[in-house]
Formats: sequence, structure tokens, C-alpha cells
Amino acid sequence: MKLLDHDQIARKVTRLAMEILERNTTENELYIIGVNNRGMELARRLMTGLRTLSDAPLHLRGLRINPADPLNPGAELDGDIADLDGKAILLVDDVANTGRTLFYALKPLQDILPKKIEVAVLVDRRHKAWPIYVTYSGLDLSTTLGDNVLIHFDGPEGDEAVLE
Repeated sequence: MKLLDHDQIARKVTRLAMEILERNTTENELYIIGVNNRGMELARRLMTGLRTLSDAPLHLRGLRINPADPLNPGAELDGDIADLDGKAILLVDDVANTGRTLFYALKPLQDILPKKIEVAVLVDRRHKAWPIYVTYSGLDLSTTLGDNVLIHFDGPEGDEAVLE
């Protein structure tokens, strides 16, 4: 079942960018960290939206983690972690399911003292088993544990969010 089509995803990204900007107007700069491929694609789109709304410096980083086994090899953050010390950080993923991937994605950030960490997702499934708070979500969705939400970023006509 299709949850969001291309136009709806574009509107959600624009709205998320506006919300992020509203809550970060006093920040001198913002570090945006995209989790894996789809989280990174959403982070890029949010960054594009934020740049149309503000001149504040934005920095994009990638984070790779194995959702099936988040401890092996562990979360790997691009760039020097020390750059994020004392900074506002936005952690971005496509879907928040149980919260496990996002929980372990925070592990590298525990070696520094960020100013704040916020979380943005396109779809928040609302049945967390891990202590993760999603600050910004495009769509809040109550599903069964057996349902699977997939985001496809396939280009101008192919973007969609589906429930399987």
C-alpha cells in the first residue's frame, strides 16, 4: 500500500525543513548526519530545503551502521568526530521502526559533548522498543510489528513510501 507519493514526500521534506529551521534559529551552524543510504538521501534533501530558507552554515556527514547487527562493525561516522563537539546535531534516517538503529547510531556521539541532538525521519512508526525520541517526522504511523515501511528515493517520478 502506498503511503506517500513523490509530491507528498517533497511537501513533507519542505515542511520538515521549515520545522527544523524554526527550532534552530539561534544556532550558528547545524551538523546533519544521514544514516545509511536512504537516511543520507533524506538528509541531502533536508539540507537543500534548509539552504533555501537560511544562510546558516550547514554541514553534512554520513553514518554507516548495519541495522541487522549494529555492533558489528559498529557505527562509522564520516569525518572527525571532534568537529561536532559543542555543536547542534540533526540525526536523519528514513524510517524510525523500533528505534534500535537510531539508538546505536548515537554511539559515536557519546565520545563528545554536543550542544544538542535532534532526530528527523520521514516516517515514524510509533512502536519504539528503544529509548529514542523523534523530534521531526513527516508521517506518524501506527502499524503492526509485522508491517514493513520502505522508502524509495528513485528520482523525480519514482519517490514513494510504501507499507508492506
